[in-house]
Amino acid sequence: MFTHAGTLQHKFCSVAQCGVLIGITIGYTTTTAMSMAAVKRSNCFHKYGHGAACHVPNNSFMVIFAIIQIFLSQVPNFHKLSPLSVIAAIMSFAYSFIGIGLSVAKIFGEGIGKTTLTGIPIGKDFTAMEKMWKILSALGDFAFSYSFCFVLIEIQDTLKSSPPENKQMKKATAIGISTSIVFYMMCGMLGYAAFGNEAPGNFLTGFGFYDPFWLVDLANICIVVHLLGAYQVLAQPIFGYVESWSKEKWPQNKLISKEFSLWGYDINMLRFVWRTSYVIVMTMIAMIFPFFNDFVGLLGACTFWPLSVYFPLEMYISQAKIRKYSFTWIWMQIVSLVCFIVSLVAAIGSTRGLIISVQLFKPFQSES
Repeated sequence: MFTHAGTLQHKFCSVAQCGVLIGITIGYTTTTAMSMAAVKRSNCFHKYGHGAACHVPNNSFMVIFAIIQIFLSQVPNFHKLSPLSVIAAIMSFAYSFIGIGLSVAKIFGEGIGKTTLTGIPIGKDFTAMEKMWKILSALGDFAFSYSFCFVLIEIQDTLKSSPPENKQMKKATAIGISTSIVFYMMCGMLGYAAFGNEAPGNFLTGFGFYDPFWLVDLANICIVVHLLGAYQVLAQPIFGYVESWSKEKWPQNKLISKEFSLWGYDINMLRFVWRTSYVIVMTMIAMIFPFFNDFVGLLGACTFWPLSVYFPLEMYISQAKIRKYSFTWIWMQIVSLVCFIVSLVAAIGSTRGLIISVQLFKPFQSES
């Protein structure tokens, strides 16, 4: 992953990579539960009216998601199922287009929401200090959208030996990043235009849209299907690392190396216990910290600089043999420093938001 750097940097990169993958699986658990709950709430609002108290507990949906993931995690070579990425892409385009379409329809039907150049205005109920903290937290959300490492894994997972991977990676990366930018920008700008300063954190689960309810349901179902597979794509590297390390550490241990046949299926005890435990622990953490926006912001803030800026720049400097203290080298260090400061202040803002959310929340009682 970081072959041109020292051992310490290599370890730091690995820790950061594993950290973001673990964090995203927790975030996916929360997001999927919210989308499942949103389907039930959408039907409730359609039946009883938009003013009805259609609150739905999220924990039961997290448990359902966890049970499905436990079964999927036991499928051998799950990460090699190339149709998985195709399905994920179709689902991503589907719910993105639905969200964009609903935003455009709302703009044409009700006009542009109340917006201001500087965001929510400072007033009696919204102080300057609170606005500053919100801005810092928002920087974390921006940073998360620039996190490329999990997109990289999906691209690498579907590459074949021919044509050459290095050429395919350049092409796939350009297309993947360009597509992500276009959809992030369209959803962000059109969503803000539709709702203005009252825009929800997630306009498909935050009920900025109520009708047509079946279309909102379809969008959230697409999110669920997408994240069911995406969870496994991101968890597989963690599963593989621990299992490979264990087999090298204890090669003679039969519980680790031997496959047992059960009802026609080959089951490895290490794989069964480790992967099941991982899914359960991540689900428990999601139940304790089910704060989508604050969690995503903190995750983005902590991973943006090392994985999207520092390591890529250092690898380029090493491979291109850029001379130290040259003009190019200095500008790259300035870019890295600025992005580090952005990550730092974003992490502070997101941490504060997470602490406040934790203080107001009772564990295991999350509801949408």
